[in-house]
Amino acid sequence: MPAQQIQLPVPDKHALAHSQQLTDAIREEIAQQGGQIPFRDYMQLALYAPALGYYTAGSRKLGAEGDFVTAPEIAPLFSHCLAHTIAPALRMLSEANILEIGAGRGVMAAEILGYLSQTDQLPEHYYILELSGELRQRQAQTIEQHMPGCLSRVVWLDELPDDLSAVVLGNELLDAMPVNIVSKHNDHWYECYVAWQNGGFVWQRGDISDSRLSQRMQSMEEKFGEAFEEGYTTEINLLAEDWLQALGRSLSQGLVLLIDYGFPCHEFYHPQRGTGTLMCHYRHYAHTDPFMYPGLQDITAHVDFTAMAEAAYKSGFNIEGYTNQGNFLIGSGLTEMYQRQPAEELQPQMILANQIKKLTLPHEMGELFKVIGLSKQLNVSLPGFMLRDLRNSL
Repeated sequence: MPAQQIQLPVPDKHALAHSQQLTDAIREEIAQQGGQIPFRDYMQLALYAPALGYYTAGSRKLGAEGDFVTAPEIAPLFSHCLAHTIAPALRMLSEANILEIGAGRGVMAAEILGYLSQTDQLPEHYYILELSGELRQRQAQTIEQHMPGCLSRVVWLDELPDDLSAVVLGNELLDAMPVNIVSKHNDHWYECYVAWQNGGFVWQRGDISDSRLSQRMQSMEEKFGEAFEEGYTTEINLLAEDWLQALGRSLSQGLVLLIDYGFPCHEFYHPQRGTGTLMCHYRHYAHTDPFMYPGLQDITAHVDFTAMAEAAYKSGFNIEGYTNQGNFLIGSGLTEMYQRQPAEELQPQMILANQIKKLTLPHEMGELFKVIGLSKQLNVSLPGFMLRDLRNSL
């Protein structure tokens, strides 16, 4: 797993001390497990170790002062389009709730509540499943600042509830779930592990830790009619598939919209993608070394949407639609919303136009980001998939 060489900004001494604490904790886990751990376990600790992981320690992640920017942070119209698309489903639910999984700073929640408030379609509850106490505080502050009258509808959860009737939203959720990494050598599939040697984390090759991993790659070779080349390396997100099964058990009736960057399987496993899709984000620098500054950088992998669709179908969901983000937003009324914006001075209009380009153009977020819609016990037509539904590509 060769890492991309890049010069990153040096963290301050407090951040470095924090990273060292997490490094020591991961080293201890490696020692307890006999000298190596699957990369999935390393990623789990690096992102979610209590009080130390990237998403649990409280550092600023989003926006200009953070490490990356998500679509809701770019323009309110993104969240307004989501609200427009889910409104018909909310009206059809036995209990009109929204559940957002991992709500960042709460920007999307505040914007969705604002749009639904203006159209008199507020949900009974806006649930947020968030494990970080620090992020819960930021989310509450954002919602109270922008939609104070709706804060009483917001309920934070520690886990998926039972017998839920809701619209479930996950924006850039799946890519942050820890992945297993497999690599092919001498016609055999191995798993990539993490060990500690000579003062740093290193990659090691070992036997597959979960039989589903080798089975998946063998089935891909059969599907494509040819074997993967020597050294081919890729990620498999078993945790995301297991999470969809858990969501299927939790949801008695509802709609699920998942937005993330990724591909259908024939693109995900393309020969040109033979080193995988693992990416790290630190202060708006993107690189491929997950061992740099543990706890201070994000670690992600692109999503195999075919695997997500298959896992969802096995979990009792119907696949209502699949398309790219540009098509979805335009189908959800983005153009009409833009045209209804107040005619103000030129500069704000130019800024808004640039935001829309960022969200929809193919070389920006419009093509790489995909949207998949799942339903359970709900017969609903979603405008976001009417422009161009790409389910046949899955």
